Amino acid sequence: MCNLYAMTGNQQAIREAARVMTDRTGNLCPLPEIWPNTMAPIVRNAPDGRELVMARWGMPTPPGYLKGHRVDRGVTNIRNPTSTWWKRWEGVAHRCLVPLTSFSEPERLPDGTSRPVWFARSDGEPLAFFAGIWCQWTSVRKLADGETTDDLFGFLTTAANREVGAIHPKAMPVILTRPEELDLWINAPLAEALRLQRPLPNNALAITKETVIYTGNTKPNHSV
Repeated sequence: MCNLYAMTGNQQAIREAARVMTDRTGNLCPLPEIWPNTMAPIVRNAPDGRELVMARWGMPTPPGYLKGHRVDRGVTNIRNPTSTWWKRWEGVAHRCLVPLTSFSEPERLPDGTSRPVWFARSDGEPLAFFAGIWCQWTSVRKLADGETTDDLFGFLTTAANREVGAIHPKAMPVILTRPEELDLWINAPLAEALRLQRPLPNNALAITKETVIYTGNTKPNHSV
């Protein structure tokens, strides 16, 4: 599952591609490594049109997974949107677009270590979007901060296509690349929007960036 991605593209390109009416992110700096439980930009519906805001990556964890834990690190990847836990956030008010320029999946090496393998669009276009959902939630995300109220987000996963499956056979994020897909995800009735929960075609992604030994979050957040 994806627990590391990058958003290093042009802020204006995000606004234009997602038809953002209001940008609340200020001067959005390049984000070459976005990890779970950190802040990243999302596009969501608002009364005055779509807005670009910052939110924390990781939706609320279902209570059954939190037994014995004081901290909720969140669910980054949403595998089963038909579950009762996710249904409350699947209307258009809670759907969002998560801009990215590349994402990584961990490759297990023969010596037991792993490294991130990075994927980007193979057509040369830098920008794409994860199909996401968001909510506002009060919880303990970090023990040192205590209870906080945050805007949170996660994104859907689906079966892996050929390129991702060679590294991570189980799943890949749901990635939207065409304007009509962005509109469909953020505006359409749920049954129609969920038709987008499908892998990108084979050859739509290419491996990019130099991979390095994986030293980040050694216990990535689960998908549900």
